[in-house]
Amino acid sequence: MNKAFLCVLIAGLLPYVCAMVAKWGFQKFDNHNPRQWLAQQTGFRARGNAAQANSFEAFPFFAAGVIIATLAQVDAARIDLYAFTFVAARVGFIICYVADKASLRSLCWLVGLLSVVGLYAAALGL
Repeated sequence: MNKAFLCVLIAGLLPYVCAMVAKWGFQKFDNHNPRQWLAQQTGFRARGNAAQANSFEAFPFFAAGVIIATLAQVDAARIDLYAFTFVAARVGFIICYVADKASLRSLCWLVGLLSVVGLYAAALGL
C-alpha cells in the first residue's frame, strides 16, 4: 500500500479529531444547533473548532498534491516523505492550536504548507 495514501486518509480524519476536542465534555451541547453552540465556545474548545476548520481547508491542497505527484510518477519515497511531513506538521499544528502556542503553531502550519508545495514541485520536475 502506498504510504502517502495512508497519510491522505489520516489527514482527512484529523478535522474530526479536532471536532472531538472542541466538543470534549459536551457541556450544554445543543445537537440541534451544533455550529451555533461551537461559535459560543471559548478557550480550548474554540481553538479546537478553529483547528477543525483550518484542517478542512488544508486537506484538499494536500490530497491533490499527493494525487498529482503520484500521477506524475514522482518517486514514491519522495512522495511519502512529503506526506509524512505534512501529517506530522498538521498534528503538531492541532496540538499547538489547542494548547494556545501561536508561534509554534504558525511554524507547524508553514512546514505543512511547504511539504505540499514540495509535492507540486516534485510533480513539476523541480
